[in-house]
Amino acid sequence: MKFKKYLFLLITLIASQFITAQLTGKIIEANEGYPLQYATIALYKTNNKVLVTGVVTNFEGLFSIEDIKSGNYYIEASFIGYQIKTIKEITINKKGEKKDVGTLTLVLGSGNQLNEIVVKSEKSAVLHKIDRQVFDTKKYQSTVGGNAVDVVKNLPSVTVDGLGEISVRGSKGFSVLINGKPTQGDASAILAQLPANALESIELITAPSAKYDPEGKGGIINIITKKGAINGTFAQVNIRGGFPAIEDYDTKVAAKRYGIDATINKRTDHFNISAGANYQRNDLSGRREGEMFIVNTPENKTTFLPSDGERSFDEVTYNGRFTVDYTPNESDTYSVAFFAGKRNKERLADIVYTDNHAISPIDSDNRQYTFAYYNHNLRIRKGDFALGSFEYAHKFDNKSKISTSILYEYTFLGGPTENDNLGFPRATIVYQKEYNTNDNPLYGTRFNLDYQWKPFSFGTLETGYQFRDLDHTGKFVYERDGTQVPEFSSDVSLKRSIHSGYAQVTGSKSKWEYAAGIRLEAMDRKYKEALKSENAENVFEYDFVKLFPSASLQYKIDDKTNIKTAYSKRVERTATFMMNSFAEREHSEVFEQGDNTLLPEFIDLAELGITKRLEGGNALYATAYFRHVDNVINRVNTLAYEKSGVIIDSIINRVYSNVGISNAIGLEVGATLKPTKNWSNTLGVNVYKYAIDGVLNFKHRDGVERSYDIDSKATIYSFNVNSTYNFWKNASVQFTFNYLSDRNTAMGADSRFYSPNLSFIKKFMDDKLTATLQWQNIDMGLFNTNEQRITTSSPNQFYTSTNYVYEVDMVTLNLSYTFNAAKNKSKFIDSEFGKREF
Repeated sequence: MKFKKYLFLLITLIASQFITAQLTGKIIEANEGYPLQYATIALYKTNNKVLVTGVVTNFEGLFSIEDIKSGNYYIEASFIGYQIKTIKEITINKKGEKKDVGTLTLVLGSGNQLNEIVVKSEKSAVLHKIDRQVFDTKKYQSTVGGNAVDVVKNLPSVTVDGLGEISVRGSKGFSVLINGKPTQGDASAILAQLPANALESIELITAPSAKYDPEGKGGIINIITKKGAINGTFAQVNIRGGFPAIEDYDTKVAAKRYGIDATINKRTDHFNISAGANYQRNDLSGRREGEMFIVNTPENKTTFLPSDGERSFDEVTYNGRFTVDYTPNESDTYSVAFFAGKRNKERLADIVYTDNHAISPIDSDNRQYTFAYYNHNLRIRKGDFALGSFEYAHKFDNKSKISTSILYEYTFLGGPTENDNLGFPRATIVYQKEYNTNDNPLYGTRFNLDYQWKPFSFGTLETGYQFRDLDHTGKFVYERDGTQVPEFSSDVSLKRSIHSGYAQVTGSKSKWEYAAGIRLEAMDRKYKEALKSENAENVFEYDFVKLFPSASLQYKIDDKTNIKTAYSKRVERTATFMMNSFAEREHSEVFEQGDNTLLPEFIDLAELGITKRLEGGNALYATAYFRHVDNVINRVNTLAYEKSGVIIDSIINRVYSNVGISNAIGLEVGATLKPTKNWSNTLGVNVYKYAIDGVLNFKHRDGVERSYDIDSKATIYSFNVNSTYNFWKNASVQFTFNYLSDRNTAMGADSRFYSPNLSFIKKFMDDKLTATLQWQNIDMGLFNTNEQRITTSSPNQFYTSTNYVYEVDMVTLNLSYTFNAAKNKSKFIDSEFGKREF
């Protein structure tokens, strides 16, 4: 018995070394009673008033201060625009003691005190955490009535090019989370369907930890939707209308821009019910000016194809969302969500190939003949989808937490492409009519199980398991002059399953914050294609088991200065359309196809940064970063060959292929500047050196595999400016300017691209109604706004140069009316799989 008693005392003594005191509580707004997210709680020693540590509240207004030694303390709770609240005489007597200070209410400041706190609000416009930057979307007032793309393109390090493709630090591959929940899809497509009005904040995670799925070579953009937490009904309606086009692009149909989005949210003690509907029409007028040279050495001739014509987009999106959260007690939360809708995007490219279209001998200006024709090209892309998800979370008495979720998605992707070569100016003459169509049903499932607890004094341990399954099939039919072409028609199938597990430790000690983890992933991929021309089926399999480590470390030099460093290993997976090796006639000049043996990209990310808060709400930060990518995937051009091996003089092949490795090393600098009380600015500059080195190996239609060397280097930069001036309390003007320099690609270069925008914002009816008048892509015939030239070349083979000129001087009016603004807690799921293929 004595032995058992001593053994118990020994175990108790050892365990006590891993148990530390903990101080918890909650902060709410005094008048409305809703939780205050990102409120600051500072812990001080009573005897000398020295700051011990500080934390911020979570979405529910909760905070927890851990690793507290025995002694006497007091805390100060503060939030932007509110009076500081002090809680004195907090005594910690022993290790393992847990003390709850209860619910603290903060009151809005007044007089000089309020003015001083409002100045501090500029500091919180960008919040720097150990693993992310958090941006307050209210700062980007000009995006009211728009979508999430309009918001993210103003963030430092984020750029949008002339084709609407989003990049983070120069990388187009990144993941999107919605309220921390993973999605899988094309980033631009996902963000374009989220109304800007519904966004609360955006988190930019450039070196994600192991608990996140490792997909996305540029990191993660996490979209946080607006939330509240008091009982009642919230509703918001947003209406947008575009004025008639100012510039004439000689389009067949004038662009239309209008939309409506509505959200209603009902919350009780145990239920939170959200429903929403959205309809948007977003057309974009424009033109395409191009020229292409093709060198046919075996036949001693060159082909020159100049072209000009309409290239416009008509896009209609409508969807409905429904979510029910049930919280029967403080420990359990259940959530069921549904999201369904339709999307239709039509790209019309009606191009005239003029009389300057010429065939000549190599190194000669003597034209053998000229030829003019008209190409009608209409590409319709549809996406019908339905998603459902279930989530459950449980908090234990020891503060540990277990959560699980499952998502199922069905998406139908498809739509035809018409490509007609007709006479010019007599379009009644038909030279060739081509028609591509495809049906692409996609089924996706994701399951997550996560557990979090604190078994150690030095940090919290998080572990989890994830299963993802994708089943994507496609039937591609290619017809020429009404007859199916077997060599271009196929059935394809991509099946991919992923099992992964992770473990991660996060914690803090004195002036240090740290996180380290590792993720083990096993992936099985099987791609099948049925060749109608050969009545056969090819199967391509690719599997891997890999570790994805991550680590972050932050040191607090003083109350205003932090330095941090991070490392993360990532993967960029292949989409079905990148692997479909059957050519599609994209338009008159291009066959587009994928590579059925395409490998995923593997990425190493590292960064080192410093943040500095200055007086008067000003702040500076700088981050140096390095990104290395193996198996780089690029869309590159090659000569097109007939099956007989003859070069096609007027068409090039555009293919997705692994081209080697790339390295990017850069510096990102940002600042928040407030020269006067009413004038605030945010600036972001990103400069990096980018290099691609490798070899493109591609097997052409004639069965011959050819190699092309890839060696491209350039220094690239971008900057974003956001300047806001408040005339009075409820009226302001905001100017934004986004600039992206020339940049290199595997076989060419993309020109600079920029867009200035101006918005006038006025609030009415006690700020319930917001009117925003936007002037987008300011040009007035003086600049080359919203215009980008893309060139590709291969020595002694081909040269292409295409200038995309899109609509400028677009004016829209947005009206947003909110009922019970403080009570919104809307949260919607988004596509896990299908949007990547859209």
